[in-house]
Amino acid sequence: MEQPESQKVPENQTSGKDPVKASNPLRIIIAGVFIAVALIWGGMSLYHSFQYIETDNAQIEGDIYPVISRIPGKVQEVLASDNQQVHKGDTLIRIEAADYEVRRDIAAAAVESAKASVTATADQANASSASANAAAATSKKQQADLRRGENLRNQDVISQAEFDGVKAGAQAASAQYSAAGSQYQAALAQIPLQKAEVKKREAELRQAELQLSYTTITAPANGQVSKKNVQPAQYVAPGQQLIGIVGSKDLWIVANFKETQLEKLHPGLPVTIKVDAYPDKEFKGKVESLSSGTGAKFTLLPPDNASGNFIKVTQRVPVKIIFTEQPDKDHKLAAGMNVVVDVKIK
Repeated sequence: MEQPESQKVPENQTSGKDPVKASNPLRIIIAGVFIAVALIWGGMSLYHSFQYIETDNAQIEGDIYPVISRIPGKVQEVLASDNQQVHKGDTLIRIEAADYEVRRDIAAAAVESAKASVTATADQANASSASANAAAATSKKQQADLRRGENLRNQDVISQAEFDGVKAGAQAASAQYSAAGSQYQAALAQIPLQKAEVKKREAELRQAELQLSYTTITAPANGQVSKKNVQPAQYVAPGQQLIGIVGSKDLWIVANFKETQLEKLHPGLPVTIKVDAYPDKEFKGKVESLSSGTGAKFTLLPPDNASGNFIKVTQRVPVKIIFTEQPDKDHKLAAGMNVVVDVKIK
């Protein structure tokens, strides 16, 4: 005879097994695994903290060369493109050179004019010298005539009027000699001044040629064009940065360690470098130097703890780290990349 549903006994009661108690061993095993993993991870982290000093406040740095204009002018042509590899001396930008060519030609004409003035003055000095020599001969003859005239006048051979004429001729010849000599000395005095003017004009010519050469802007070093702020027809001013070139050879890392981490940090320690762009790749390096000032000391407004309320803040000190092995072609590094560095201190 079939029992009513109200009188049926549940299967779990009839089996005599508690499901909660039955799942307890599995929970214990899972909890144990998690605890073991946590203990292992914690132990490894603790061991790592004893062996290494770590910071993620680090970036890759490199030499950045600014390409600037030294003269004002309108850009005629831009030969560099973004991310282009360039070599030292490659032409990057050309500025319109017509104005500077005119200035060079004017300066060259001024040099020729100054040189011509020196030549003319030298010729004048030579002519004055010849005139002075002729005047000297005439004056010498007139002085001899004057002495003879004095003897003849004393003997009453010639009249007083004739003697006065001889005397006047001697005085005139002497005056002409003095004038010719003065002209010669004046011409000689002008030559050094005019030669100095030639040097001045030559310097102006060199300056004009330099400014003309500045119309062609070249790469200051080997590297990659990383920032281009110039276009054709743009007017540029002296000192304006037009292109930034990141050096292609040397890259290094600046890691900002807390001041409390510096006790055992010194140059020469080996460093393990992990770049965020390549999480599965480790690079090798070493500590090269420590900065003599904290980063805050070189800010635009460095902190002044003597004024206002003082709050102690842990400072960071820049540490330069260099690569001891060059990255391969598959792991290209760039200035500004974030890295994590581990310095082995034991």
